Amino acid sequence: MIAIGSDHGGYKLKEEIKKYFEEKQIQYKDLGCISEERVDYPNIAEAVAKQIQNKECEKGILICRSGIGMTICANKFKGIRCALCHNEYTAKYARLHNDSNILAMGADDITVNEAICIIRMWLATEYEGGRHEERIKLIDKIEEENMK
Repeated sequence: MIAIGSDHGGYKLKEEIKKYFEEKQIQYKDLGCISEERVDYPNIAEAVAKQIQNKECEKGILICRSGIGMTICANKFKGIRCALCHNEYTAKYARLHNDSNILAMGADDITVNEAICIIRMWLATEYEGGRHEERIKLIDKIEEENMK
């Protein structure tokens, strides 16, 4: 199950991604927003991050105009590794080396087709583990020490 959310700037792209999910029979939860009417992106990022934290969804996708605000906000939650990806390369390595559990994208930076390619790569790539596991443990340690 994938939690997906956007602010008003990412709404149109989110709706196109949902069509792709339905076509490919990928299960998702739409956590907003529901139109192009202005909303505060931190509320959407929080909703998606909590779905991952509570293990109600395995992964998440966040979309705003640049992807930056969503990424910053989502990474404020323990256990979340949100990666802002602009292409298939960054999507691949976000999963392969960093075990990202939320993908962020900027609707103003990519086309619908590019977004679908990024999502396909991100979903298809498994975390490599190995030498990267020590780094993930270091991230977890830093998170534990600094997120009080």
